[in-house]
Amino acid sequence: MTDPALSELLDLALEAARRAGALLRDGRPADLGVAATKSSPIDVVTEMDIAAEKLITGYLTDFRPDDGFLGEEGASSPGSTGIRWVIDPLDGTVNYLYGLPTWAVSIAAERDGERVVGVVEAPMRRETYHAVLGGGAFANGEALRCRPTAPLDQALVSTGFNYVAHVRAHQADVAQRLIPRLRDIRRGGSAAVDLCDVAAGRLDGYYERGLHPWDLAAGDLIAREAGALTGGRPGLPADGDLTVAATPGVFEPLQTALDELGAWHD
Repeated sequence: MTDPALSELLDLALEAARRAGALLRDGRPADLGVAATKSSPIDVVTEMDIAAEKLITGYLTDFRPDDGFLGEEGASSPGSTGIRWVIDPLDGTVNYLYGLPTWAVSIAAERDGERVVGVVEAPMRRETYHAVLGGGAFANGEALRCRPTAPLDQALVSTGFNYVAHVRAHQADVAQRLIPRLRDIRRGGSAAVDLCDVAAGRLDGYYERGLHPWDLAAGDLIAREAGALTGGRPGLPADGDLTVAATPGVFEPLQTALDELGAWHD
């Protein structure tokens, strides 16, 4: 890496994610329960989500006190340096609550509004993914590359479902109509991990409605730096209406199919 400023941001993100991942893995109480809910009674926050975000923001502030933050559990400040950290301290909270292994810590750094660093720490997989804008994507130090292009009908695609009942019902209807066009659909439960699985060649594609910036910031960059294409509705970037990530040959037909099926609205 030739940009020392990005090298510093990457090192900080890697260490913050490592520390938060260790806290979540080793500090999970046996009687872990729900601390709060968000969009619905099943959209949960645990005490460990809150503790992990506090650890991350505290660590980063020690080194860069004037940076901005946007965190899922409430961290929000504009900062004055042009750098903003976008943090999901525990992506896959319901998996974590139930003791399932697919969850991750996601940390991205934006410089003047552009994502430049992304780190996803998946402790139960013993995998750390990272990317720097223009520098490629890596997992545990090994370069990542998305899968060779497959026809859409041979594509393995992952998705996720919202915690608001009527939105989830619509998403299930879209998946039911989409699945005959694909090899199959998976549902992992962590957007950050799904995006990294596209980067690592474990999936041909991924789509989801209703993501927030912290859900996709790091994983989107990692997928793109591994050669995948990412976006939202045709002609738009990934956002809360729709996020799509896929190999170059799968991306456009998947995005078009989702648009035809009305994946971004009820």
